[in-house]
Amino acid sequence: MTEAKILEHLFAAAAPFIPQGRVIDIREYGSGNVHDTFLVTVGRAHPALDSIGDQHFILQRLNTRVFRRPEAVMGNMRTVTEQGLARNPPDPGRRWELPRVLLTPEGRDLWVDPDGFFWRALSFIEGARTFDTIRDLDHAREVGWALGIFHRLLSDLPPDRLADTLPGFHETPGYLRRYDEVQAKHSYNRSPEADYGISFIRARRAWASVLEDAKAQGKLHLRPIHGDPKINNFMMDTLTGQAVSLIDLDTVKPGLVHYDMGDCLRSGANLQGEETVDLEAVRFDSDICRAILQGYLSQAREFLTENDYEYLYDAIRVIAFELGLRFFTDYLEGNVYFKARHEEHNLARALVQFKLTESIESQETGIRAIIRGLRRPVSFQQ
Repeated sequence: MTEAKILEHLFAAAAPFIPQGRVIDIREYGSGNVHDTFLVTVGRAHPALDSIGDQHFILQRLNTRVFRRPEAVMGNMRTVTEQGLARNPPDPGRRWELPRVLLTPEGRDLWVDPDGFFWRALSFIEGARTFDTIRDLDHAREVGWALGIFHRLLSDLPPDRLADTLPGFHETPGYLRRYDEVQAKHSYNRSPEADYGISFIRARRAWASVLEDAKAQGKLHLRPIHGDPKINNFMMDTLTGQAVSLIDLDTVKPGLVHYDMGDCLRSGANLQGEETVDLEAVRFDSDICRAILQGYLSQAREFLTENDYEYLYDAIRVIAFELGLRFFTDYLEGNVYFKARHEEHNLARALVQFKLTESIESQETGIRAIIRGLRRPVSFQQ
């Protein structure tokens, strides 16, 4: 398809969401691994965007191989944003907003193009940006604060009001079963890196079910969760540096808050980022871990239980291992889930997470000490 045809196609996808507006520009936006995302610039006369103070919006083509129930995804998103927006501001004088779902004139939150692809439009969070890695301890505390606010605002939302749009998501034993199936069916290029991955997974199978076992025993309970709170899903105000939003709400569902905490900490405390090629530099930064937890607990302390604290270390370790397992499985299967720039891209990503897991394991005593120390009330200066 020529560039002109692609642009024509994008304009056609944007049009249902702005029937009275004028599209000025559409360009690719962000670095997501699942959906195709575009930033749409609209003329100032567009009333729907003026009402929420924006002149841009996000247009996305949903990956229905990953999200097989797009209508349920949008239902969850609307439930969560309406709940979050209906509550009082989290702190006086602080800006906080969630992406709003833009509707067609018929009130639909999805538009299906002639080829059967699902498109949606979301408000754009102006005056803010994301980062792929943590910049400093203040940034880390703000990330923790934002996740704490998100969980706090949803803490009284019954989890059964949310559809489980990704059954098995973050349930590590299920990913192990999938890995076993894929490994049995698919051949792969033998290499020291691939052999290391197979050995790494084999050595850690026994404890991979720790969070699911705790849930089955009634020690941990389902709550509304974000599902993917990695660092580049937190938006920071360009002027103040404060967290203003948590975006990418596709994975919102009932789950354990430990999935979110583990994902946030394994993402934030790896200062090399998920795409680094310098494996020897990958490590879990305990100072960043402490700062994220300080910010988080300043908001989430009121609803966490004793058992929640007891399983925080396990969450950090398991979720890092789990993401490596998922990347590695996708590599074996031929890169069908995560976007890959080359054949061994997901193998490289898996190795980063496995190295990070090793670093977490080597610091278990110190990480558990940080968690114990923060169980007491702490002040968080904003």
